[in-house]
Amino acid sequence: MSDATAETQRRVAWSGRGMAASDGAGVKLTRVIGQPALPDLDPFLMLDEFGSDDPKAYIAGFPDHPHRGFETVTYMLAGRMRHRDNKGNEGLLTAGSVQWMTAGRGIVHSEMPEQEEGLMQGFQLWLNLPAKDKMSAPRYQDIPPGRIPLARPAAGVEAKVIAGALDGVRGPVEPGATEPFYADFRLEAGAEVQIPLPEGHNAFAYVYEGAAEVGQPPQPLARGTIAVLTPGAGVRLASAEGGRLILVAGKPLREPVAKYGPFVMNTENELRQAFADFQAGRF
Repeated sequence: MSDATAETQRRVAWSGRGMAASDGAGVKLTRVIGQPALPDLDPFLMLDEFGSDDPKAYIAGFPDHPHRGFETVTYMLAGRMRHRDNKGNEGLLTAGSVQWMTAGRGIVHSEMPEQEEGLMQGFQLWLNLPAKDKMSAPRYQDIPPGRIPLARPAAGVEAKVIAGALDGVRGPVEPGATEPFYADFRLEAGAEVQIPLPEGHNAFAYVYEGAAEVGQPPQPLARGTIAVLTPGAGVRLASAEGGRLILVAGKPLREPVAKYGPFVMNTENELRQAFADFQAGRF
């Protein structure tokens, strides 16, 4: 590796573990972004990991609830979840599928399990919208597993590309103002790879299976650990024993954030208006 390349390598700026939480009708999950140690990472507002083979931990699901001012990205690793919203959209999330929902000016939706036993596992990411798009029309993208392409950027490395581009493979999600990159990596034992990322994007990696090394110099990350990365043009991923991780990057908005519960706006007045509009049935 040349000195010039080394200077543009991303390092791990901070790493830590998520905290136990619950949401919806008591669904147990791990809050990775949105916890006290990592309240946000512009433009990312929240990252939850859910995973259990105990139906009591997930069976009550996420009944009708509103959103305004941001996007929710649900990526299923295992299980089945039914989405319905008040705009007439309905879809079934199965293993390997993605729901990318732009709440915009307001939407009310539910996400309910379609199983009574077995493993339910996945992630939900909240991605902020710029002020100019917060009152845009809601939009829903239901992406089945077959539409998520696979990249093989190095020996022993596979990546499902959900958003952005990698090794000539482009994910199915249309880029918004934050120009997100989102990929799910599987590294065999002994594999390593250099992944290019836009220099101005904030980025993180989260290991959800096995273990991995992230950054240069390499920092070992155990299962359940998030690494926030420094700026740079790329990041090194490796694994001695094999592992799986998500790597996510987005263009920071650098705008004021006013958030409470399911609403994320730019000012307190806009937040109050969001509550008033929801209570008046204007969603």
